[in-house]
Amino acid sequence: MTKAVIEAYYGAFNRGDVEAMLALLDTDVEHHVNEGGIRRGKTAFAEFCAHMNHSYRERLTDVVVFASEDGTRGAAEFVVNGEYLRTDSGLPEARGQKYVLPGGAFFTLKGGRITRITTYYNLQDWIRQVSA
Repeated sequence: MTKAVIEAYYGAFNRGDVEAMLALLDTDVEHHVNEGGIRRGKTAFAEFCAHMNHSYRERLTDVVVFASEDGTRGAAEFVVNGEYLRTDSGLPEARGQKYVLPGGAFFTLKGGRITRITTYYNLQDWIRQVSA
């Protein structure tokens, strides 16, 4: 079940279906952002998604999902294929730059819902790609 939930989450991500992503999350989900803070709750996660969709267009490929035997934890490795649409605060100016970036995420699940998402990617690699 854990793998299916994570696969559904990334399927919704690739469709741009934020509502379907939210449906897979626990009300009190914790979203640990790469090199950032922790967003708590579905509302904060939805706001993050709106911001990301405003500034970036991304599609994940080569998604591989792993799950613990007890189903409480999972992980995914993927490649982010993106386009930088609008300048994000504190980052280089957006000019429609394309980027390809390996990434990964760790999940905690309870009762079939995602309670934690921790995302990792190499921010310096991304900055190098969009600054070229």
